Amino acid sequence: MGEFVRVEVADHIATIELDRPKMNALNAQMQRELRASALAVDSDVEVHAVVVYGGARVFAAGVDIKEMADMSYAEMSARSGELQDCFNAVAQIGKPVIAAITGYALGGGCELALCADFRVAGESAKLGQPEILLGLIPGAGGSQRLPRLIGPARAKDLIYSGRHVPAAEALELGLVDRVVDDAEVYTAALEWAATFVDGPTVALRAAKQAVDRGLETDLETGLELERLHFSGMFATDDAKIGMRAFMDKNRPKFTGR
Repeated sequence: MGEFVRVEVADHIATIELDRPKMNALNAQMQRELRASALAVDSDVEVHAVVVYGGARVFAAGVDIKEMADMSYAEMSARSGELQDCFNAVAQIGKPVIAAITGYALGGGCELALCADFRVAGESAKLGQPEILLGLIPGAGGSQRLPRLIGPARAKDLIYSGRHVPAAEALELGLVDRVVDDAEVYTAALEWAATFVDGPTVALRAAKQAVDRGLETDLETGLELERLHFSGMFATDDAKIGMRAFMDKNRPKFTGR
């Protein structure tokens, strides 16, 4: 897609790979390319699942501090909206998304991982929100997505302290979902993504929207959202295929329609 962000599709799995040596610092250009990549894979009907990967050495060490250091309040007030737009585009990909985390996922890198549905980390990976050590707070979703994932007290511990969390502790906290050998991170993420490839893509998108949007509202509204999505599935071919296959004791072959 661009100079620092590549998209490769194989076997219905898209890999969005960050490649800005040497630490994948997320500068403005990279953010634009990442947003464009997320929008592209979201709209590509041939893509059924997505892996976000920073390479074998590092996921992303954060937003480019050198680029931000001399910005005024007025400048950052404008830029911060673009920053969140980039991360929101990843979070709103209507397909299963897995972050494959090697090395550091700090600040913006951790916030990018939070935009995925699942996170696979290498044994030596370290995650965290160290913005407080710069006199800042998370600005790309960390103060909102992190407490929704691991609870407010645990999120405040990480945000207030700025400490780096090793993979084993991240697993205990629920910040990552699996920890594997460093060399197996990308393979493990691809294997997980492959489990969704033959699934009903319309239903998977609806399920993701129901969960994510439901978390943003009260239970009554969330239940109504679920009801509408559930009812809507009866307009799809895949629902008919799935229910017929169940009654016939066959494995369904979904069409994505």
